[in-house]
Amino acid sequence: MEKWNQSSSDFTLLGLFPQNQTGLLLLLLIIFVFSMALVGNSTMIHLIRVDPRLHTPMYFLLSQLSLMDLMDVSTTVPKMAFNFLSGQKSISLLGCGVQSFFFLTMAGSEGLLLASMAYDRFVAICHPLHYPIRMSKMMCLKMIIGSWTLGSINSLAHTVYALHIPYCHSRSINHFFCDVPAMLPLACMDTWVYEYMVFVSTSLFLLFPFFGITASYGRVLFAVFHMRSKEGKKKAFTTCSTHLTVVTFYYAPFVYTYLRPRSLRSPAEDKILAVFYTILTPMLNPIIYSLRNKEVLGAVKRVFGTFSSAKS
Repeated sequence: MEKWNQSSSDFTLLGLFPQNQTGLLLLLLIIFVFSMALVGNSTMIHLIRVDPRLHTPMYFLLSQLSLMDLMDVSTTVPKMAFNFLSGQKSISLLGCGVQSFFFLTMAGSEGLLLASMAYDRFVAICHPLHYPIRMSKMMCLKMIIGSWTLGSINSLAHTVYALHIPYCHSRSINHFFCDVPAMLPLACMDTWVYEYMVFVSTSLFLLFPFFGITASYGRVLFAVFHMRSKEGKKKAFTTCSTHLTVVTFYYAPFVYTYLRPRSLRSPAEDKILAVFYTILTPMLNPIIYSLRNKEVLGAVKRVFGTFSSAKS
């Protein structure tokens, strides 16, 4: 197989849309979704920071989820939009490494954080008397730091490996960002060992946390079913259904993409699924949490109502 001239280390991102008018309209739609994600997640972080009533473990974890979504969508969409509008498709080796690192960090960290949020709801509903001890500020901080740290270490290992693979003549990545599995077909070596490691990482950071979340919410729903208070049942069901909606949007396409063998994957399908967990989910999360949460809606009225009054 002909080797790539190592004097050039740039890759080519083939992108998500064709370079025509239809592609431009779809890109404008993606940019709108991107803008919604920026505004929604920034607003959520601001509300949780300034409203004392939201200074609880659940909302501190939620603020980190919003930060991760903010960084996730900012890692992929701006470069994709710039390449489409400029007509350029290249990305440097360093740029590809940086993009891959931040995307994988957010992916792994968010999977662990969602599991932490499920544990928080499990303790709050099933063991309310133990909640102040089990979910203290220190425990919440440990969960947040642990999610970021483990996600970063996993991401660094995958990124370093991807940057040291010898690539062949074609360096065209059939994706809209530097996703490591999409880079593997370009390698001049057998990558079966690494593909096994991708399977292990996906299991540790996505599949096992998903099983933990399912078990937690199973216990929660069982406890809610036996509640006497109708108001308590309604509040618990609302909170749990909100979290489960977020988990489904995030985990389902991610796990389906990364746990399939390469022989069963197609670039077009991978790109469509990637839109869900890199673009749509970061936009939907703050909407889901705000529209179905009275405390967040109350914080919006208090914070922005105060702002409007002060301005007038």
